[in-house]
Amino acid sequence: MTAAHPKRTRIATVVVAIGFAVVLLLGPFASGDLDESLFALSLIIACALLVAFATRRPAFALAVPAVVFGGLLVAGAIKFKYLTTPLLAPDLYYFINRDLLDVAHHYPSLMVALVAGAVLIPGLLVGVWLLDRPRLFAHLHPAPRRLVQGIGALAAMAMLVAVDTPRGPFADVFDKGMWAMMNDRNYIVDFFASFWQTQIVVPKPAADADRTLTWTQSSADNPPTCARNRCAQQKFASAQTHPDIVSILEESTFDASMLGDCTIAALCKRKMFEADGRTRAHGPATMHVWGGGTWTSEFSLLTGLNHLSFGEAGLYAPYNLAPRVAYTLPRVLHAAGYRVIAIYPMTGDFINARNAYKDYGFDKFYDGADYGLSWESPDSDLVQVFDRIYAQEKKTIGKQPLFVMMLTLRQHGPHMDPYKTMPPPFDKPLFPGHWKPKDLDDWLNLNLANYLYRLAGSDTAISHIEKTLLDSGRPALLFHFGDHQPSFEGAIRALRKIVPPSVPDSNFITYFMLKSNYKPARSGYSYPALDISFAGSLILDIAGIPKDTFFQANALMRERCQGRYLDCPNKPLLDAYDNYVFDTLHAVHE
Repeated sequence: MTAAHPKRTRIATVVVAIGFAVVLLLGPFASGDLDESLFALSLIIACALLVAFATRRPAFALAVPAVVFGGLLVAGAIKFKYLTTPLLAPDLYYFINRDLLDVAHHYPSLMVALVAGAVLIPGLLVGVWLLDRPRLFAHLHPAPRRLVQGIGALAAMAMLVAVDTPRGPFADVFDKGMWAMMNDRNYIVDFFASFWQTQIVVPKPAADADRTLTWTQSSADNPPTCARNRCAQQKFASAQTHPDIVSILEESTFDASMLGDCTIAALCKRKMFEADGRTRAHGPATMHVWGGGTWTSEFSLLTGLNHLSFGEAGLYAPYNLAPRVAYTLPRVLHAAGYRVIAIYPMTGDFINARNAYKDYGFDKFYDGADYGLSWESPDSDLVQVFDRIYAQEKKTIGKQPLFVMMLTLRQHGPHMDPYKTMPPPFDKPLFPGHWKPKDLDDWLNLNLANYLYRLAGSDTAISHIEKTLLDSGRPALLFHFGDHQPSFEGAIRALRKIVPPSVPDSNFITYFMLKSNYKPARSGYSYPALDISFAGSLILDIAGIPKDTFFQANALMRERCQGRYLDCPNKPLLDAYDNYVFDTLHAVHE
């Protein structure tokens, strides 16, 4: 191969140097924290030195960190925009698969970025390699030159390792905490620091816990049989021992009347959020994610735990927490004689769902792909699938009680279908001039029109399922909730939300609704906001199902802190609960 022309080499070097400088300006020099700036700068310099000593090509030595760290900046910004969290190291393991392509298919700009990255990154590096020449240390003879290269490369590698270690000179950078990292936009720092936060960390015993508390219930609060509420079924023709339970996770759904400016009652107020004579508990629900991360809400409902308790790696609960959980709602239901099934709106391979549901204790996983369901499926399609599966299951199992976990998907973002694709009144801006800041008017109106249009479909679907269950002639309980707020690509944060004063962050509030066609043993399940981690024990209480040791404690914590969990202001109470759950019950295996 002929050597590159010197003029072309000089041009390539100048262009690459400019790109390298841009990465420094947008990365290390853009951070307001000196330690984080120096951390990112040290990583980039160490990388450049390592490539320089290894290849002796100065342009290529600048190109590699420019492309790698520049790519991290772009990827982090894109992921934050669409999924509200920066690119983190575990994403490379858990999400670089066909699931990513499915998500990208629904966000055209994300698909363009993926394709461009796949083509441009290797293309740029190959191009610079061909244009550059091994010029460094050219004045040295081969033997001493190789010695200098070896020593320099080892020193650069040592610098790289020393910088990117929690016990190195930038230890404070690694102590920024999971929550700060999840909401931070220092993409280079977040990515490299997250390599050391990918291990599950089970909470350790706290010293200041209230040791006077007990976490087991009396038989009055946790009857060994359903005798206390006369087995509910006595008012029915059916002799079924326990009620059928249907739990519906409503994707990206919240009560639109929570928005202070959503004033069109016919569109903003929906029956699915309103209490009636069959309502046993309802109200605001506290979620642990915002704008995405549905699988963590599934995890909390089914396990009674909060993924935030386990460090950064908790975000990947279906992969690394589901196999370690000792207590789950499906297992308690099994002990009470239930058949437990899941109806999933996508392929079971998505976010490891099929395996995770097996770990949670489900008997049967109905893959949405087998029933023609997909990302675009409206709730009406899911209702048809539900009717078919529910009727089939009840015909097969007879009077055995059934638990169904079903997820919807249509309300998932993006919420930017053109007005012309929606029927009136959603085919035009609904709230002109209401939103601040003003430059978000058009965007928020489009997203809200999409959201409210899809919400109308959800309302119809919930009404159908409610009628199917509660008018069936057998005891039944219906629970549905919103798994997190939609993001509207981040714009929803600009909207004023009406939430209880005790709620620390209005972005993490959705709703829950629990109804039954029988009266439970007690009433008065009212909370300013119910953490989704307590929904499982609430369902068991209203269904009259005996709870195991974990869900007894879960119910007691729910009542003692009025529905609050990690944000419980009574720290000794919270510590006592966590000590019991993790140190006594060993709810999650190390």
